Amino acid sequence: MNDTHANIEKLVALVARLRGENGCPWDREQTRETLKPMLIEEAFETLDALDSDDPADLKEELGDLLFQVVFHAQIAREKGEFDLGDVIDRSHEKMTRRHPHIFGAADLKTSEDVLKNWEDIKASEKGITSPSRPDSKRSLLDGIPKKIPALYRAYQMTAKAARVGFDWPCLEDILDKLNEEASELKKAVSSGDREQISGEIGDLLFVAVNIARALDVDPETALERSNRKFDSRFRYIETAVKQRGRELKDASLAEMDTLWNEAKKEETR
Repeated sequence: MNDTHANIEKLVALVARLRGENGCPWDREQTRETLKPMLIEEAFETLDALDSDDPADLKEELGDLLFQVVFHAQIAREKGEFDLGDVIDRSHEKMTRRHPHIFGAADLKTSEDVLKNWEDIKASEKGITSPSRPDSKRSLLDGIPKKIPALYRAYQMTAKAARVGFDWPCLEDILDKLNEEASELKKAVSSGDREQISGEIGDLLFVAVNIARALDVDPETALERSNRKFDSRFRYIETAVKQRGRELKDASLAEMDTLWNEAKKEETR
């Protein structure tokens, strides 16, 4: 392995030079606001790399994500606020404090114990009462970022609620709820009420997220996997129809279904 400390210093120096007086015009123009979409893009590209299970790809994307962190730290340094060293120190100190069962005398046996204690420590760090205490005016849900995708927000909200016992007793109960929501969606469709239909679709998706959580499956990853399957199979249909000298719009549904099944078989070979 390379010298991690030296490599970090090298990257910090590179970003400082790019932002310096004789640096890159584009890098010098960037602000916290202009970097927002790039940070989001790099985070999602890192998720893609994790799904690809390609170490070389993951290494590259983690580097791009790290570059964003270093870039933001450089902007803060220029403003006299903090630098990357402060960011690292803060992270190390926080993680040490939030793991008292490792670095202290706390006796936490299960993951559930750790998560509950984590919330209490977070509250004390902010000088507020833990949301789980009766004298608190805060909600357990206050700490969930508002800009994360709706699928993840649903997952995080219900996971936090489950930590204090607000959850379905077992998977079968959630599956029953899924059937109930599907039935309610059918009624909404029959009514023709667009607002009601939208609401029932949302409820159906919300329950599906909870099924994923109960089975310890990341719903975003699961949906993206299905997206990739659809993408691959539909492209197979397009290619097959074009090879026959026809346009996709001229193919029958039965023909496309046959090709879809062929694509599924190709995946298993």
